[in-house]
Amino acid sequence: MPAVRNRQADISLPEPPVARARRPVVLGTLALRPDPTAEQMAINSCLDSGSPLVIVNSVQLPPYPTTMMVGGLGAMVLPHEDDREAVAECADRIASLGIEVETVGLFTPRPVRALLDFAGRRSPGLLIFGPLLSKVGRLKMRRASRRIRRDATCLVWVAPDG
Repeated sequence: MPAVRNRQADISLPEPPVARARRPVVLGTLALRPDPTAEQMAINSCLDSGSPLVIVNSVQLPPYPTTMMVGGLGAMVLPHEDDREAVAECADRIASLGIEVETVGLFTPRPVRALLDFAGRRSPGLLIFGPLLSKVGRLKMRRASRRIRRDATCLVWVAPDG
C-alpha cells in the first residue's frame, strides 16, 4: 500500500506585498488658477489612491535682466500676475478635504518645459494639466498640452478643450 503524502507541508505561503511609496498627483497650471474640472479630477484621484497632491504653478519670466540683477526673482513677477492667491485658495480647499497638498511655484522662461522637468524628477502617478482655458488662450493651451502629452513620462490628463 502506497504511503499517503501530506502536501500541505510543502506549500509555502506567499510573502505579503511590499508597501510602495505613493506616487503623487501633480496638478500643473500656467500662472493661472486651475480649471474647475482639473481641480475636481485632482481631488478624485487623490482620494481614490490616497496620494498626495502637488500643485505646480509654472510662471513665464519676462526677459528683464536688469530687474533680475537688482531685485531678484521676487521683483520679476508680481503676485497678481501669476494668480498666487487663487492657487493658494485652491490648495486650501483641497487640504480641507484631508488631502496632503504641496504648492510649488516655478519661475522660468520656458514654463511647459519646467513643468515637465519637475514631473520627471517627482515621478508622479498622474499629471493633470489644467490652466483656466478662458485666460490662457486656445492656441497656447493646445500647443502646451500637445507637448505635455508627447514628453511626459507618466499618465497625463488634460482639462477639456486642451
